[in-house]
Amino acid sequence: MQFHRPLQRGILRKRYKRFLADIDFGNTDITTVHCPNTGAMTGCAEPGFEVWCSTSDNPKRKYAMTWELSRNQQGHWIVINTQRANALAGELLNNQHIKELEGLVNWRAEQKYGAQNSRIDWLGENPNGNLCFVEVKSVTLAENQQGYFPDTVSTRAQKHLQELILARQQGHRAVILFVVMHSAIDQVTPAAHIDPKYAQLCNQAAAAGVEFYAYKVSIDPEQIKLDRQIKVCLKQT
Repeated sequence: MQFHRPLQRGILRKRYKRFLADIDFGNTDITTVHCPNTGAMTGCAEPGFEVWCSTSDNPKRKYAMTWELSRNQQGHWIVINTQRANALAGELLNNQHIKELEGLVNWRAEQKYGAQNSRIDWLGENPNGNLCFVEVKSVTLAENQQGYFPDTVSTRAQKHLQELILARQQGHRAVILFVVMHSAIDQVTPAAHIDPKYAQLCNQAAAAGVEFYAYKVSIDPEQIKLDRQIKVCLKQT
């Protein structure tokens, strides 16, 4: 996934009201940009971090710029825009780059499903028409090389697991795909210390046959691309 226009580098001054951030681009004014991340963003949004932003030509937007990337003081890259995880997952699925899901076709985004009026990130099928539900999760919370999801209590993420368990009980394939958007992370674990119910549901889902995979990306201001598969540990040791 390439950025179609060069990103503009700045320095983060603060993030606030969840969807806004003030960035110093080196001119006389501080610019307010859109922050497309509803999470806690722990360790991703410290004042003084280098950041990179894209610019939209849409005249209807209140804030023309969007915060895309951060780089922390240790030099690790982080993708802030969570929409990039879903888009990249679609590229990987359609190009058969997720080895566990090779052979699945006709991938469709944001399809309604389930008993709780949900939308699945990606819905595919095998040549026989059997369905595969893939829920994409962007992982940016890092403690040393350990990645965790979620970074705050998430009833929405809990609901997604419940829906996938039901899909699996109905005979479909059901997958959680962790897209690892922090260059320090080498392993992913459900964040039991943050959202114990989510971690418990992960174990229930695995027992029901829901599949868990994690793929790490490489990041720079020109592109985000697949790096390698990394381990998912459902139970903390």
